[in-house]
Amino acid sequence: MLDKNGIAKRIAKEVKDGYYVNLGIGIPTLVANFVRDDIEVEFQSENGVLGMGPFPFDGEEDADIINAGKQTITTLPGASFFDSAFSFAMIRGKHVDLTILGAMEVAENGDIANWKIPGKMVKGMGGAMDLVASAENIIVAMMHTNKRGESKLLKKCSLPLTGVGCVKKIVTNLAVLSVTPDGFELLERAPGVSVEEIEKATEGNLIIKGEIPEMQLD
Repeated sequence: MLDKNGIAKRIAKEVKDGYYVNLGIGIPTLVANFVRDDIEVEFQSENGVLGMGPFPFDGEEDADIINAGKQTITTLPGASFFDSAFSFAMIRGKHVDLTILGAMEVAENGDIANWKIPGKMVKGMGGAMDLVASAENIIVAMMHTNKRGESKLLKKCSLPLTGVGCVKKIVTNLAVLSVTPDGFELLERAPGVSVEEIEKATEGNLIIKGEIPEMQLD
């Protein structure tokens, strides 16, 4: 199965030349490290950065240049900085081609829960609600199961929702799946992972059509 970098590497293959891409907090921030060198992509962060690059090497961090998750980042030539109003005008105006988010749960109809766990203090939903409401192409990066081994790909989300019916594709440590009207369609399996293992780890309806290929990460 994949680690977090493996998930990000697979998602990077979904990024196309000329895309404007918003990277959410967590695994999605790693995607910028794996995008092909022969394409041009503009990464946007909701705190007001357009033109993010890979994470800096140790000793080269600038504490004033951060992403929405407060991680230090690099910027590419031509990058720009702006206020939150301008940033969310980009998002709400549908100027972002692809949104990559983490999640705690995804339902088989594409609902996503990624902001609140009951009983735990949180500052609020933040920009996640705007992202899922405005984006037309949402990919979720997540672990297939939680720390207790329970599926995070469910028939119905148990946590408070961030968005309804909005997720298009999911990449986990076990598989690549698309959200269809009938449930999760299994597209690829992680190296060394069997279809049976994915079935066991998926609570929601899993659609399997023919031979399922192994992910190609390179």
